[in-house]
Amino acid sequence: MDTIVSGARPTGRLHLGHLHGALINWVRLQEQYRCYFFVADWHALTTDYATPQGINQSCIEMVMDWLSIGLDPAKAVLFRQSRIKEHAELHLIYSMITPVPWLERNPTYKEQIKELTGKDLSTYGFLGYPVLQAADITIYKANKVPVGVDQAPHVELTREIVRRFNQVYKPIFPEPEVLLTETQKLPGLDGRKMSKSYGNAVFLSDTPKEIDQKISRMVTDPARARRSDPGEPEKCPAFQLHKIYSTPDEIAEVAQGCRSAAIGCLDCKKIMIKHVIDDLAPFRDKRAKLENKPHEIEEVLTEGNRQAQIHATQTMTEVREALGL
Repeated sequence: MDTIVSGARPTGRLHLGHLHGALINWVRLQEQYRCYFFVADWHALTTDYATPQGINQSCIEMVMDWLSIGLDPAKAVLFRQSRIKEHAELHLIYSMITPVPWLERNPTYKEQIKELTGKDLSTYGFLGYPVLQAADITIYKANKVPVGVDQAPHVELTREIVRRFNQVYKPIFPEPEVLLTETQKLPGLDGRKMSKSYGNAVFLSDTPKEIDQKISRMVTDPARARRSDPGEPEKCPAFQLHKIYSTPDEIAEVAQGCRSAAIGCLDCKKIMIKHVIDDLAPFRDKRAKLENKPHEIEEVLTEGNRQAQIHATQTMTEVREALGL
């Protein structure tokens, strides 16, 4: 059985963007592959090194969401990156053989430099985080890495690092393949990418009232300044949620109603809001039960750490032997 590795930075409660961008795929993949899903708490330090105080609680909140959405510790290994010190050791070794220009050409690095203007990103940790990602992936000898098209360059860099290691020392690691997954980029309440840092997110754990209030004020097609103005659905961020949550008949109805101004924006959103609330109801119920049992989250991570440690230890034994260390 092929091995898959993927992780996420602990940002606390997860939102609809996480659900449709990764989690739904993870739940499906755990039925088909040997999966390692990790909390990337060391990666959180690349942009928030000065304020690490909330990372522990964010880890618990995120894993609680993972379990509530359907990730199963009996089918996938769920663990914390920082508890497996071998990740750092392999990262160090990879950093010795990775040319700096490989990191500087990373498109995500360039994008985040432009976007995260309020952060100190002039650190090696931020420039070199793809090297740590390579260690995260290969220490479990992953064959495939599930990513969207925009993340494919990260996997290609991992393949280059693996290729160099195998040539310089010994062929230990498989070159992981990109497993392109269908990811839906959800717009946030203000039309930008949904993100906790933008304050425009609908969280999976929001109450029905909070979901209603948030989506009701979501921006729409700017051409519809007045109720009588016709609009274009494809230019409306709220319509993107309709495509995911509403029925085909409802989608056709609101699209036509928007173009002819037969339906107002709020009435249009109310149709979709009901589906969002209903769809998240099972998640909210399961999460409410887990909130009263935080020890269960710790137990899941402890067991996941144990399983991950076994594999990481085996891999690093091979790596040290290859280097003669």
